[in-house]
Amino acid sequence: MDCCSDKECAIEALRERQSATLRTVLAINAVMFVVVLAAGMLARSTALLSDSLDNLGDALTYGLSLYAVSGSASSKARVALFKGGLITLAALFVLGQVAYRVLHPGVPIFETMGVISLVALAANGICLALLWKHRTEDVNMSSVWECSRNDIASNVAVFIAAGAVWLAQSGWPDLVVGLALACLLLRSAVSVSVGAVRELRGSKMRAV
Repeated sequence: MDCCSDKECAIEALRERQSATLRTVLAINAVMFVVVLAAGMLARSTALLSDSLDNLGDALTYGLSLYAVSGSASSKARVALFKGGLITLAALFVLGQVAYRVLHPGVPIFETMGVISLVALAANGICLALLWKHRTEDVNMSSVWECSRNDIASNVAVFIAAGAVWLAQSGWPDLVVGLALACLLLRSAVSVSVGAVRELRGSKMRAV
């Protein structure tokens, strides 16, 4: 019998494809975390710092997803639930940064914000394209897709904030975008967590 016609062989092939994609996007996000973090500190931008933390969270998420590729449906759901917790922590960190900048106001360097946001947009666009074909395969890859899609919105928001800072010569647009990113992260955390809990309940019901 041709191995490719066997269900087990097909599942193994799917896992290998998922693993290859996750390794690539993991490497991209790890590099972008360092780049965006350095730029955010240089530019004194809350939005860029938030974006860098998002990249770090994504790198951890992709690493966890890589671990979960060969796991059962319930283990994938538990990993997805953990991802939801990581995203929540990222959102709380962003809120803390916004509060700090309100108490210690300043004008970030909009040129750095604009350039780095475009570089990050290009990198995350590559990740999104790579993950497109996996977005509906299982709860694990679905949660990864959710994270990557949010990255695109975050990069666009940072670019808009850079333009607004330039026009207003004020740090408030940077803070507003930082707050908006926190809300986006919280929404994503809820979405990922709800999907994971639903999958866990389904797995328990199937096991009965």
